[in-house]
Amino acid sequence: MPETANTVDPRRWKALIFIALAQLMVVLDATIVNIALPSAQADLGITDANRQWVITAYALAFGGLLLFGGRVADLWGRKRTFIIGLIGFAAASALGGAAADQGMLLGARALQGVFGALLAPAALSLLAVTFTEARERAKAFGIFGAIAGGGGAVGLILGGVLTEYMNWRWTFFVNIPFAVVAATGAVLVIREPAEGRNPSRLDIPGVILATLGLVSLVYGFTRAESDGWLAGPTLGLFGAAAALLLTFVLVEAKVKAPLLPLRVVAERNRGGVYASLGLAIIGMFGLFLFLTYYLQIVKGYTPVVTGLAFLPMIVGMITGSTQIGARLMTRVRPRLLMAPGFVVAAAGMLVLTRIDLDTSYPALILPAFLLLGLGMGTAFMPAMSLATHGVQPRDAGVASAMVNTSQQVGGAIGTALLNTIAASATTAYATSHAAGAPSRQLLKLASMVHGYTTAIWWAVGILVLAAAIAFVFVNTGHQGGGSPVASSGEGAGTGADAEGTEAEVQVPVMVH
Repeated sequence: MPETANTVDPRRWKALIFIALAQLMVVLDATIVNIALPSAQADLGITDANRQWVITAYALAFGGLLLFGGRVADLWGRKRTFIIGLIGFAAASALGGAAADQGMLLGARALQGVFGALLAPAALSLLAVTFTEARERAKAFGIFGAIAGGGGAVGLILGGVLTEYMNWRWTFFVNIPFAVVAATGAVLVIREPAEGRNPSRLDIPGVILATLGLVSLVYGFTRAESDGWLAGPTLGLFGAAAALLLTFVLVEAKVKAPLLPLRVVAERNRGGVYASLGLAIIGMFGLFLFLTYYLQIVKGYTPVVTGLAFLPMIVGMITGSTQIGARLMTRVRPRLLMAPGFVVAAAGMLVLTRIDLDTSYPALILPAFLLLGLGMGTAFMPAMSLATHGVQPRDAGVASAMVNTSQQVGGAIGTALLNTIAASATTAYATSHAAGAPSRQLLKLASMVHGYTTAIWWAVGILVLAAAIAFVFVNTGHQGGGSPVASSGEGAGTGADAEGTEAEVQVPVMVH
């Protein structure tokens, strides 16, 4: 169905600026604190045992409440939820920057996660309901995909600059101007379609089960990293997560107004997107962590130089997303962008398995970063668009939340899994090479590098698996016009089934 003139928001491109700014703030906050953490730990007297909670408190609140935040956006309205999320995130950031002790800092990080869980799905769903014309949607999601993919690396750069030249507290205070500008712009510019509101009651049992299940899952991976995969607390958390999430699925299949309508994730293409994105993030988050330590400890880079070293990856992501993905999305099937994109990223990761103690940045790390950026940018762009494409307006918030949930859980898994693999390989190498080592310091560095390269090999395999899932499961046609895509409603999946939902969806796409 062609889009009618009265459905086009004349201020949609201005709205994109503020939506993208809010998304950048949320994504970079996941990594900006990492570089500042040693300074904050020393300043506030945080113990080594508790320092992980500066990262974990944010991850647990954010990952655990994302589905709730997505449904709240559908119920309250995306614009209202977006603005509340921005204001709350700014207030939590101010509290973190002013923290006088570790309790205050950890509380601020948890609050950031709570409001981030409102903000992130509201931002993506606003984008989904604002841009419905195929070519404009491609451009808008190209920009959004580049920010979602490259924001973590931007956080490393900004964190290095602020920590080295100002103070660790500015890694929190910097969020305030972002939030104020985005909230002001949202009030003045963003207009949400009135028909997109979901009048259903909030599914309280679903909220409780999903939140507790996701928190148990994310915390389980965190404990696995520190305690081991077979430790009692780790296995207990994984068992609790499995039981809670299975119960959640059973409840959602029966309640009248579910928190997560199973039609959203059961649709083949969206399920493939969620799975492949989650796997890709597993590899990427581990890479950020290993390369940050490698560049600073092994190569001796300062925090600022370390951040700048990631800049080519950001350039690659922006290029892949806006110049390749956005230009081809309306002419090429999504799987023919996603699968090759993940393969190119895997090739970049493969190059990084060759790092050693005296690796040249221009000769090896730079081309690897460019390949990673180009590949991930090309794959992220159609994935972000397809994850919310064809969803009924009343489900746009929770569909957007699933994108963020797959990324957040993927990040937690990636950090824990690859860290464990790297630590085990490091210990094994140090033990087997202790006798012939010229010095303890050299042995320590060589062992670290061996651990990193071992984990990066696993990341290569994970990205190849992401490419395979994208190619097999994502079978929809290109998003360039034609018949409307099947909605998230019952019976989604064929062109014939979609005809009854045409007026409701208003998102043109060819159906495979």
